[in-house]
Amino acid sequence: MESDPNAKLLRIFIGENDKCGQQPLYEKLVFDARKFGLHGATVLRGIMGYGANTMKMRTVKLFEISSDLPMVIEIVDREEKVRAFLDSVKHLFEQSKSGVLVTLEKAEVIIYKSGKG
Repeated sequence: MESDPNAKLLRIFIGENDKCGQQPLYEKLVFDARKFGLHGATVLRGIMGYGANTMKMRTVKLFEISSDLPMVIEIVDREEKVRAFLDSVKHLFEQSKSGVLVTLEKAEVIIYKSGKG
């Protein structure tokens, strides 16, 4: 992927305990993104949050560690690739019976290069 002023940032907000079968949903999404040929994906683990499934606050504190922290999967690529990927994985959200928030935002790719030679 070269610099691209019209790229898109896909963000998928889920819970750490959301599963697709026995596999964590965030892991399934990242492996599927790689198979789909997207240029990269990052999973971020939140330290605090709540969502549509529950108004219960999930947080990491010294004596109170939640076992279902918020997770965000971020993927940047060309719009048509991101939308096609999203269409191909939508069934996973139903299958996992998890709460989810998906956003798509404009992203300008300034530099994209490997750290190798």
